[in-house]
Amino acid sequence: MLNDFIQLAVIINILAATIRISTPLLLSAMGELVAERSGVMNLGVEGMMVFGTFTVWLVVFFGGTTLQAIGMSIIVGALLGWLLGFLVIHMQMDQTVTGLALNLLASGISIYLYRILYASGESVSVQLLPNISIPLLADIPVVGQILFQQSAYTYLAFISVPVITWILTRTKIGLAIRSAGENPKAVDMKGINVFRVRMLSTIFGGIMAGLGGAFLMTVVSSRFLPDMTAGRGWLAIIIVIAGNWKPIRMVYATLIFAFLGALQITLTTFEIAIPYEFLLIMPYVLALLALMLSRVRTSQPANLAAPYSRE
Repeated sequence: MLNDFIQLAVIINILAATIRISTPLLLSAMGELVAERSGVMNLGVEGMMVFGTFTVWLVVFFGGTTLQAIGMSIIVGALLGWLLGFLVIHMQMDQTVTGLALNLLASGISIYLYRILYASGESVSVQLLPNISIPLLADIPVVGQILFQQSAYTYLAFISVPVITWILTRTKIGLAIRSAGENPKAVDMKGINVFRVRMLSTIFGGIMAGLGGAFLMTVVSSRFLPDMTAGRGWLAIIIVIAGNWKPIRMVYATLIFAFLGALQITLTTFEIAIPYEFLLIMPYVLALLALMLSRVRTSQPANLAAPYSRE
């Protein structure tokens, strides 16, 4: 009986951790989906998440509250989305190079400023946000502990899936976004500003990536660590591809990656005859397999990463 109880507790812990770990991945991936559907390949998601985490720490360092820090991370994410959009949409710079440059910029600036400010000797901890238990649903055995005792970010991430799906498939705005990625010239001929559609989509992607970064600083860890995103931005991009640009499939891909991460964290506390390094690399091995399989039948927007200019 005791062993069964322990096993159930471990399973609940792994599944609850899976939902928690999936949060920043899903937030960033849904933002990336909208950007890519409009035709913009945002490879700077990792950098935007890094800036999101650092912004939270920076605001708290200068006396701001956690909520103020989250709001500022949203603003910074929007500004970075605008910057990327300006460079690749209006200036028509190479989207791959620009995204990679943004990642390097985010890493370099955050590490440099953190070392300067931390050198003052002042120790700063961000106040972590508590989980929100949904009344009645949180009391459901097992399921309640897994799904309905999570952070506000988690609920927002999973609610965003049906909302964004509905917008992309059932509204004129969604039609304009999808058309801008498939046939921008036809959209332009209809009198819709392709540049504006792509810019707003990229800004939205930046906001979601900024929120994903803020989650790490306000739910996972109270102390800032350089590059604490640990490649989550890259996984978000892979999730879009592995999910074949379809929100529901993206959720499945997110949960698989998150489950492997939760399993790795949980099993390290037990004496399991599985090398720690093997568990650590499994999400990335799976990501490579997903990339290879996704090339068989893809729903990639026809004009993804292709600059548009009026003749």
